[in-house]
Amino acid sequence: MEIGVNVPNFGPGTDPAILRRWAQTVEGLGYGLLMVSDHVAITPDVAAQYPAPFYEPFTTLSWLAGVTERVKLGTTVLIVPYRHPLLVARMAANLNELSGGRLVLGVGVGWAREEFEALGQPYRLRGKVTDEYLRTIRAAWRDARDYRAGHIPIWVGGSSDAALRRAVLLGEAWHPLRLTPARLRERLDRLRVLADELERPVPELAPRIRLHLSDTPVTDPERPAGVGTLSQILGDLDELRALGSRSVLLDPFDGDPDETLRPEVAWQALATVATRWELS
Repeated sequence: MEIGVNVPNFGPGTDPAILRRWAQTVEGLGYGLLMVSDHVAITPDVAAQYPAPFYEPFTTLSWLAGVTERVKLGTTVLIVPYRHPLLVARMAANLNELSGGRLVLGVGVGWAREEFEALGQPYRLRGKVTDEYLRTIRAAWRDARDYRAGHIPIWVGGSSDAALRRAVLLGEAWHPLRLTPARLRERLDRLRVLADELERPVPELAPRIRLHLSDTPVTDPERPAGVGTLSQILGDLDELRALGSRSVLLDPFDGDPDETLRPEVAWQALATVATRWELS
């Protein structure tokens, strides 16, 4: 099972030098995947959680491709309605080629209503637009040889029934974000039911989970996967592997933007997991 890291590409402590160190740390520890988030207009609803500077994902990943050699690069998640689908198809195909085939395109419908308004996009239609755009992106990769896309896996985020259907119909993997183990199992069962109803293969499981190490066990029944002692976190990874996960993304950002001023805390947590989990 491949283990990756969600790297904060935003916040007061983030700059090119820190992004470089993040990439080199992730790759140096043996993790197989590095992913970043997506926002275009840092409207008040976005800034409350992910303040500026916010580095655009395609630009950031293109630069990080030049300072890394092995680690895969991806988005968790690209907000599909924010950009024309042919532009996304072109940028993704070019980034995949320039990085030596290392791109994973994680996608979602978005949640920031004010950002949609700033970009002139209809918030209520974001799911429908996402489905249409994903079909257009796939058609562009398939039909236009000059895109030279190769095979770019699409991971579909979200845990609603609409998101699960989207994963079955339009994705290689389902990419749920920060669910509790119980909720993940329930939604995975639903994914399998929908795949059977749609007569399509069940997409791979590639969840993004928290990474927060504690000194004592977390006993809350609503404990998110990836939160707790090292033993609990390793147990979560074992369970995800048993559920069929091919990839798991660790997210060390706890929600306080000032954490970006102290990345060494996250790096130490990643090093602790890496010493106990065989990375390949």
